Amino acid sequence: MSNIAIEFENVGKMYRLGRVGTGTLSHDLNRWWTTNILRKEDPYLKIGETNDRSKKGHSDYVWALHDISFKVEQGDVVGIIGKNGAGKSTLLKLLSRITSPTTGSIRYQGRIASLLEVGTGFHPEMTGRENIYMNGSIMGMTKKEITRKLDEIVDFAGVERYLDTPVKRYSSGMTVRLGFAVAAFLEPEILVVDEVLTVGDAEFQKKAIGKMKDVSQGSGRTVLFVSHNMASVRTLCNQGVVLKNGCVDYIGTADKCVDYYTEQSLMSGDSFDFANRNTSHKRAFISGFDFTDELGNAQTSFSFSDTLSCKLTVQSKEDFNVTARITLFDVNHSRVMAFDSQDVSSVFPVKKGSESVITCKVHEPLNIKPGRYSVNVSVRQGNELLDHIENVSYIDVKEEDFYGYGRFSVGDMPICLRHHTWAI
Repeated sequence: MSNIAIEFENVGKMYRLGRVGTGTLSHDLNRWWTTNILRKEDPYLKIGETNDRSKKGHSDYVWALHDISFKVEQGDVVGIIGKNGAGKSTLLKLLSRITSPTTGSIRYQGRIASLLEVGTGFHPEMTGRENIYMNGSIMGMTKKEITRKLDEIVDFAGVERYLDTPVKRYSSGMTVRLGFAVAAFLEPEILVVDEVLTVGDAEFQKKAIGKMKDVSQGSGRTVLFVSHNMASVRTLCNQGVVLKNGCVDYIGTADKCVDYYTEQSLMSGDSFDFANRNTSHKRAFISGFDFTDELGNAQTSFSFSDTLSCKLTVQSKEDFNVTARITLFDVNHSRVMAFDSQDVSSVFPVKKGSESVITCKVHEPLNIKPGRYSVNVSVRQGNELLDHIENVSYIDVKEEDFYGYGRFSVGDMPICLRHHTWAI
């Protein structure tokens, strides 16, 4: 058992929906009386529902995680995969002891460094330097050990000029850079990283991925990594866990987990639930998306020779000039094609309180191999990402004899097909 770094055993986390403090005293008294006096099972553990955010429930209690059991060996880099609301971040918060499990137990060996959201563990009134020493002390390191690593941390984060400035004046990108550097360089036995790295720029993301590889491969440390970027999971991780509605859906190698997750996502064919999205924190957001035929009707089935048309609905709480991007991915989550209005100098004015419909038409035939392709969409104002939705829709490219010679094998076909001739 000495090579086991982390073990989750029947771990569950239940939350009560609604406003905190409404009726909780009676519930707490009932729970205390039942469990401590009558020595019976907690009555509220029986009525909790599975955490399926797409369906309306009948209970005030929901299992954010339920019956989670798996082990992580030392030196493994484990990708935690799942849709929004699957329980990924809750799992990492339990491991990081930000909150405690309702049922089950978590055992681990060594120190844990966590980067779960922008500014995790930082005090905004303290300087970057002071926060580095504070975080190191919390992890059990001496001042001498932290000082020895200080230059590496500052150099990697690229915040030397702001090192003695209060963190509250840092941008979100700077905060993430420093937070990741602290978590990675202070030599934890277990590094826990949530989707927060997407806040950083492309250069920093590349550096961070490289550093996580060094931490795991070079130092034999354990990494738990949550990401919606399947390419990053394949590149970085050797093991994976797929979560669905708060439960373990699949465990295996990173490649097999990504294949399973993308296949399940693509084959489900479920329409995206725009109505139940939480958009209260967004200044502008996507409220509808469809691929369309020549008459403007929604469609998802296409032939090789068809051209794509789509419409994107945007609601705004302020006046913006936005650009839109549509990206198609294959079953391996490899990017097949992308259409960005910024590339063709198309910027769209959207007004406060209005609903704007942005359309895109591709003027060339698809000419891609048969199969199902998932779609991501996003809207930006300049470099600011206003909204982004993964797997918002899909298209099916039908099986046909593309070349017209009766030779057809989907498995042997490349993604992109082009008519061509040969001669001697």
